[in-house]
Amino acid sequence: MSEIKYIDEDATFTIERPENYTGLYFPLAGEKGLKSSITPNLGGDSKIDQTSFLLEPVSIENLHNNRSTRNFWVISRSLASGKKDIWSATGASAEAENNRFTENQDDSSVTAGFMWHELLRKSKKYGLSAEIRSFIPVHENVEVMQVNIKNDSGEAKEITGIAAIPVYGRSADNIRDHRNVTGMLHRIRATENGVIVKPTMSFDERGHKRNNISYFVYGCTGSCDKPIEFFPTVENFIGEGMTFTHPAAVYFNENGVDAGVEEDGREAFGGIKYKPVILNSGYSATFIVLLGIASEASEIDETFRKLDSEAKIDKEFYDLKKYWNEKVNVNLHSGNKDFDLFMHWVCFEPYLRKIFGCSFLPHHDYGRGGRGWRDLWQDCLSLAIMNPGEIHDQIRANFAGVRADGTNATIIGEKPGEFKADRNGIARVWMDHGFWPFVTVMLYINETGDYNCLLENAPYFKDSQAGRGLFTDEKWTVGDGTGLKTKDGEIYEGSLLEHILLENLTAFYDVGEHGNLLLHGADWNDALDMAAEKGESVAFTYAYAWNIAELAKLCKKLVEYGIKEVPVFEELRILTAEDKNNYASVSAKRATLKKYCETVKSSVFGKMAVTGLSDLSKILTSMAESMTDHLRKNEWITDCEGYSWFNGYYDNNGRRVEGDNDLGVRMMLTGEVFAIMSGIADAERAKKITESADWYLFDKEAGGYRLNTDFHEVKMDMGRQFGFAYGEKENGSVFSHMDVMYANALYKQGFVKEGYKVIDTLTSHAIDFRRSRIYPGIPEYFRNDGRGVYHYLTGAASWLMLTMVTEVYGVKGIYGDLCLEPKLLSSQFDSEDKAYIDLIFAGKRLHIIYVNHGKKDYGDYSISAVGCDGINMEALTGKSIIIPRQKILSLSGDKRHDITAILD
Repeated sequence: MSEIKYIDEDATFTIERPENYTGLYFPLAGEKGLKSSITPNLGGDSKIDQTSFLLEPVSIENLHNNRSTRNFWVISRSLASGKKDIWSATGASAEAENNRFTENQDDSSVTAGFMWHELLRKSKKYGLSAEIRSFIPVHENVEVMQVNIKNDSGEAKEITGIAAIPVYGRSADNIRDHRNVTGMLHRIRATENGVIVKPTMSFDERGHKRNNISYFVYGCTGSCDKPIEFFPTVENFIGEGMTFTHPAAVYFNENGVDAGVEEDGREAFGGIKYKPVILNSGYSATFIVLLGIASEASEIDETFRKLDSEAKIDKEFYDLKKYWNEKVNVNLHSGNKDFDLFMHWVCFEPYLRKIFGCSFLPHHDYGRGGRGWRDLWQDCLSLAIMNPGEIHDQIRANFAGVRADGTNATIIGEKPGEFKADRNGIARVWMDHGFWPFVTVMLYINETGDYNCLLENAPYFKDSQAGRGLFTDEKWTVGDGTGLKTKDGEIYEGSLLEHILLENLTAFYDVGEHGNLLLHGADWNDALDMAAEKGESVAFTYAYAWNIAELAKLCKKLVEYGIKEVPVFEELRILTAEDKNNYASVSAKRATLKKYCETVKSSVFGKMAVTGLSDLSKILTSMAESMTDHLRKNEWITDCEGYSWFNGYYDNNGRRVEGDNDLGVRMMLTGEVFAIMSGIADAERAKKITESADWYLFDKEAGGYRLNTDFHEVKMDMGRQFGFAYGEKENGSVFSHMDVMYANALYKQGFVKEGYKVIDTLTSHAIDFRRSRIYPGIPEYFRNDGRGVYHYLTGAASWLMLTMVTEVYGVKGIYGDLCLEPKLLSSQFDSEDKAYIDLIFAGKRLHIIYVNHGKKDYGDYSISAVGCDGINMEALTGKSIIIPRQKILSLSGDKRHDITAILD
């Protein structure tokens, strides 16, 4: 059994014979738009967006089915005997497949770092080895294959290389829809440097469009020699009755075509034969393969000139490593080196989701590209810690997706502030969406002290959906645009604080018959999608109660800063009229919401009403208290075994979901997370919740806490979740995102050992390749057999990073000041009794060291002394300490500053 081994401080890893494992893939991307997935045999795909795939789109099942991979063939001829051998340097040949798991299998390994991948393969039979480095330069739309072939045979050989790249060159929609017809649109041309494919049009029966995009495969030797011939179509290359793993062009030495030849209406192929080179034993030769996408034909030659030699590519590779390594500026050090390096990959994952969205890696074969609303805000959590300066404008732009009814567009466009109603054109309301923006904004404010951002304006989103999905605005047409307008027809903009208030206040009134927030189309758990009428998400009622309580505190804090009032559009006052007697009335709350939504159905007056923040704080406090009282009184349950926890849901028949049931006790993790995180579960109840979760949900072999117990029912009044096999995805898998949030909640409330158990179990499982079968990083979930699934693109990464930094290491901002409140256990310190974290705060590079010479656990120590760059900082002691932002800002230069806290 192979294992992942880290080989440097940048978390570069290596693994032996990775092709012997099913479903491994790795992400490659730049900042310009091209994004690829690559397997140990160089399978996978490459694309810019849903309509522009360079390589054929793949989902996870294609990775072991497809033969159409990136390949590089080597024809070697002994100068002494004339004997000719044929070898696939990527292992994608019929011979290599036949030798898999036998003593004749090539030795191979993959080594990878942030956005780069190297395949090393050695053939004992043919006396050859190959090192293939793959990456996408930061600012180019081209994937580089730098192929180094070495002669290990002990005799001189003539080496001929042939690059073999099938070019798909069209929309992912055409994988079955008009696959053959869209091939007829291809115009294929062999040039002196490679093959260019430019379809005449983008095929779409709703309206075909002229195509300007070109797809290309170019190549040269490392010493700049041009190719000698080309194979521009699949038929040219594989021949009659042959395959990609045994092609005629290679095995039968079929002739290619010369530069200048054009082929039309066929499946395109980037086949390039290189000039033969003579290699004495021990010598090597380099071949360059470039596969990319260009919006203008002139870009192809321009890109090629930047990358047409080994020296140029080495320079690009150096720049790429430097660029991405500098992006991840948070480093952890504990007593577990593998965990620390694993966390380096976790910190990188939010960048991957920012680039790949939720649709552009093999497991993520749903949707049509882009990130969703929830993803947008949770990815900003990690950026608020690593690069808070980057997200100010993002946050403001994101609020442009909020509707006047407090819901929002769910798909983010290509440009900041550009939104679409929904990925599939279905009007839906995810009731949790209004919760996340405030969480992110508060983290940003705490990290930066920039509370003035709340007073900046942003527009609102407008389409036909209104009334929180319950009715439509018949007056609205596409021609009206997607900006909310005033009665006078002007685009309306309101403060970010107004947007946040709107999202949370509309949710407060949007209740079901049991007084909890209506579930609508779903909440965080997208698979709870069949309880839109009577379903209630008690889980996110806890969450919104917390938000509203925190909003009340924020308003009070703003008054302290001298901001005593805020303007809001006049209609919003319907939601802020204080009436405590109606807060407990379902009918009254529904009536208030209906009145408001009908008033803003088509537009707003635009007239501003001044709201005093002190009074608003009191109103919000009353709202939060009413929700808390209701939840504690009505949703705490005890089952037949004597275990207790909070209920999380009501189904579409209005029945409580959790607790005793004829089919067995039912428990779900989500409600417990937000009940604890919000503080609605006091210490006594939180302790009982952990005992219940340990009994009903914990499964160490599966990787941690399952999302729910087995309901033993296809529950049609809740959602598709219960149609999944138990242990898969939302139905009872170990869902990393919610497990990490559970840990975060436990740490927040001081349940440190319990929180550590969650993180340690989850991450130990992910790190153990024998069980998780994934490259380093946290996946979306672990299925029943423990395998990690839906790798890289998960909000769990942001939450795990956030939890480790702000809770475990206790390094957090509080309205811009630096707070240190470590919650480390004795086992997390190294052999010198130290644990440290590197990060940037207030623009300064900080190296924060905790020294625990007494080897004490959390709860048995406090901070007894703090020093900065060797100078003692007086009067800073206690369980937590605050270092004023101004003191951090006063630190000199760009050098690293050491802050040492003694735990005693």
